[in-house]
Amino acid sequence: MRKGKRRGPIGSVHPVKLRCRRIRTVLQEDIIISIDHSDDPSMNMFPEDFAWGASTAAYQIEGGWDADGKGESIWDAFCHRDDSSVFERHTGDVSCNSYQLWEEDLRCIEELGLTHYRLSLSWSRLLPDGTTGHVNQQGVRYYNQLLDGLLARGVTPMVTLYHFDLPQALQDRGGWQSPDTPALFDAYARFCFGAFGDRVRLWITLNEPYVCAKLGHEDGLHAPGVRGAGGVAAYRAGHHMLRAHALAWHSYDAGYRREQGGLVSMAINSDWAEPEDADSAEDAAAAARYLAFSLGWFAWPLFVSGDYPEVMRAAVDARLPRFSGDQPAALGTADFFALNYYTARKVRSVGVDGGAPSMKTDLGAEGVVDPAWPLCGLPWLAVAPQGLRQLLKYIKATFNHPAVYITENGFAQTGPVLMEDGERAAFYRETVGEVAKAIEEDGVDVCGYFAWSLLDNFEWADGYSARFGLFHVDFSDDERARTMYRSGREYAAIISKHRSRSRAHRELTSS
Repeated sequence: MRKGKRRGPIGSVHPVKLRCRRIRTVLQEDIIISIDHSDDPSMNMFPEDFAWGASTAAYQIEGGWDADGKGESIWDAFCHRDDSSVFERHTGDVSCNSYQLWEEDLRCIEELGLTHYRLSLSWSRLLPDGTTGHVNQQGVRYYNQLLDGLLARGVTPMVTLYHFDLPQALQDRGGWQSPDTPALFDAYARFCFGAFGDRVRLWITLNEPYVCAKLGHEDGLHAPGVRGAGGVAAYRAGHHMLRAHALAWHSYDAGYRREQGGLVSMAINSDWAEPEDADSAEDAAAAARYLAFSLGWFAWPLFVSGDYPEVMRAAVDARLPRFSGDQPAALGTADFFALNYYTARKVRSVGVDGGAPSMKTDLGAEGVVDPAWPLCGLPWLAVAPQGLRQLLKYIKATFNHPAVYITENGFAQTGPVLMEDGERAAFYRETVGEVAKAIEEDGVDVCGYFAWSLLDNFEWADGYSARFGLFHVDFSDDERARTMYRSGREYAAIISKHRSRSRAHRELTSS
């Protein structure tokens, strides 16, 4: 049975004016939790209403790729291609089988003690051909069960509408290259707001449009697998995703916000970037370009000017699309800053040697890993928790001090499975400590932290070779048994300590 409307995490505060409770002084005991400082940096101060979460994505965990009327997505098609670039031809056909084992996922969420859970909806499971002309009621039923199960356990859902899995039927009509796709996304978003918005207060329209645009429409490493395209296709895809987001935000603002009281944003991924040579003006400029072409590409239109960063305009020129005045404005269409952070880079300036235009030549910069940063599993994933704090400070200074949710952050292991994954457990302690410093010492308005990921899952081009889960999933077992890693126990302990201090604090102040 569907639950009635619940009071969301924002109470009666107007969403656009939302700000997490900021730490101003240790003496403000009505605002923050006072925690004894120790040698463990993860035990610093956090706001009392801080969101402790974990994230997943539909294609990566659900399986059931053609079950119960679901339509094909671009990742279904990409993984089934003869020339698939996915590790050992892995697919998400079954993955964690969360489509059938969703109650097991709820058990894992409860065992961790999460206050929030970020999931994504499969567009093609709900609307098999991508349009509202045909609604798959089995898909609606699945997500109703999941949302109701979360709320019954006191867990707040954060729902992503699009996490890379465009319906293949829309790709056949041009996908994100087509100017018609934003309106189709808006119709899908309005359907979801109507179907699920009575229980959802935190919405993400699109996840990591940078990755979808560059890896999917220039590098060809992700679905739909477009390569080259002369430095045009990626910018066009990114532009249409921004238009789609803006349309959906305005639709929510006009038609659903007053009744549902929720918040809408876009999840933007970025490395932290700093000059390789701190004394080099060229490297400093290159690091600024690196941030502009990743974080700024999507954050600048939403938070700063309604247009792309000037450094992008100058470098890309006519190949970078322009926003039309007769379209809903992008500026102001983010009620909070949703950040996916994994790693950092030292950046050096590189010359452009001509040749065909590309995002690489447009950037004129190269990011490298500092030898002092350890690698975890994947060659691109340098462990740099300190970079998260630096990036949070940059966001505060550059984007007008927004409320921030860290919507993804994680540590991979590859090779033989280590259930006693001490390095990852230490990573979570250190990273949570860096977030605490950003709140306490830098005044960044961080509302929550979501670990990637709840479960080991299908990691896109890396297939099942990379494991980010707080829970191990045995993919050789038809039951897909879930077992908590040591890092999951560590994260659960961090959450438990903060939540218990929160309860003790409320009891103290109410007595």
